[in-house]
Order: sequence, then structure tokens, then C-alpha cells
Amino acid sequence: MLSKRIIICLDVREGKTTKGVGFKGNIDIGDPVTMAGEYYEQGVDELVFYDITASSDKRDIIIDVVENVAKNIFIPFSVGGGIRTLDDMYKVLNAGAEKISVNTAAVLNPGLISEGAKIFGNQCIVLGMDAKRVEKTGNIPSGYEVWINGGRTPMDMDALDWAKKAQDLGAGEICLNSIDADGTNEGYELTLTSLITNAVSIPVIASGGAGNCEHIRDVFVEAGADAALIASMVHYGRYTVSRIKAYLAERNIPVREII
Repeated sequence: MLSKRIIICLDVREGKTTKGVGFKGNIDIGDPVTMAGEYYEQGVDELVFYDITASSDKRDIIIDVVENVAKNIFIPFSVGGGIRTLDDMYKVLNAGAEKISVNTAAVLNPGLISEGAKIFGNQCIVLGMDAKRVEKTGNIPSGYEVWINGGRTPMDMDALDWAKKAQDLGAGEICLNSIDADGTNEGYELTLTSLITNAVSIPVIASGGAGNCEHIRDVFVEAGADAALIASMVHYGRYTVSRIKAYLAERNIPVREII
């Protein structure tokens, strides 16, 4: 079994790391550049930077913050939010990111995935997907709907179908965020995660809901996720990366080096 990755998410709004519940009620909690450096020192495997209002505000990503984060870390770094064109992708990669996360723009223009994959490689293109549990319909047979603009706009699009299409278009990874579980600290949405991991062959990052180490174990063992995205667990000082990895290693779940 390949080692499971622990990834920390920095949701950024107006240059500050922020955290909310279900994509609402966000409060600022720190400086993303400082926090990125601290998590790198703790031994996190990767970092994800989301400019969470870039798409809804129809503005460009805060590139100077991306550059400053990249200067402080030497691990894979994924950036998303407000990336609409190939030129935007160039700018993010030139600023120091290794991966580009596309969400809203990819839903509105799926060709962006294939264009990005062709130029930069599949490994650089991450599909960010925000999904919410809804009543099953003809358009949404899985019961999970894709939302865009930072979880503000429902698209009447089936999450399972979109995941498979994105893989076919060339996405090298999927970061799957449950809007229902986001920020609750009550555990990942295992049904949704299993649905996607069983349907695609590319790595799936589970996001939304982690509150303790058992939740991370569950999403690896029960839902088959390749990586776990966490935020509140570490942002509020309840856990360190090394403590999380030690817990998993003790339960025979392979993890990367523990610092």
C-alpha cells in the first residue's frame, strides 16, 4: 500500500487564513505565510492554498501571498481560487506552486482541464470539487450535487459523473470537499468519498470534517482516500502533524516520514 498523505489546507481571504463551517461564518485565524512555515517544520506532506473568494468576487488570485508561501516551504504546494485561464496557471506555477487546483472555472469550461494537462502534465492539474448531499434526481442520480463559487452556487450537476469526466479530461487528482461536513469536526463524509474513490483510478484527497485522528483513519481504511486534507485540527492547536502520523503508523497505516 502506498503511503497515505497528510495535507493541510490554508483557506485564504483578503490575505489572511480563515476558517468557517459549511463554507459560512468564516473568521480570520492567522497569517498564511507564517502558518505554512510552521506546518512545513512539523512535517506535513503537502500544503493546499485556496483563495476562497477569488472566484465569487471575479478577481485574480492573490499571487504575492502565493509567492511568499512558496519561499518558506519545500514540499508539494497546490494553489486554487480564481484560476480561469492557462495564463493564470502559468502565473501560479511561476510563483512557486507545483500543482494547480481548478474548481469553478473547470465546471464552466471543462476544456480547461484538458488544456492544462496537455501543457503542464496531468500531475499538475487537481480538480477541486465541492459537493453537497441532495435528493436524488434524474440529473443527480448519486444524490451529491456539484456547487461552485466557494459553495455558493448549485449547478444541478452530479458529483460522481463530474469526477469521472474530469479524470477522462486529464485531471491527475481530485480534492473532494463535502460542504455538509466542512468545518464540523465530526468526520469526513465517508459515503461520498467511497463513491468517488471506487469510481476513479486517480488519487482522491478527502476534505471536510476532520476533527480527530480516528476520522483520518476512517477515511483511509473505510473510504479508500489516498490523502486527507485537514485544517481545524491543526489550526487551533489540538493536534500536530507528527502526532497524527504517529497515531496512523501505530495502526499500521503507512505514512511518510514522521519528524
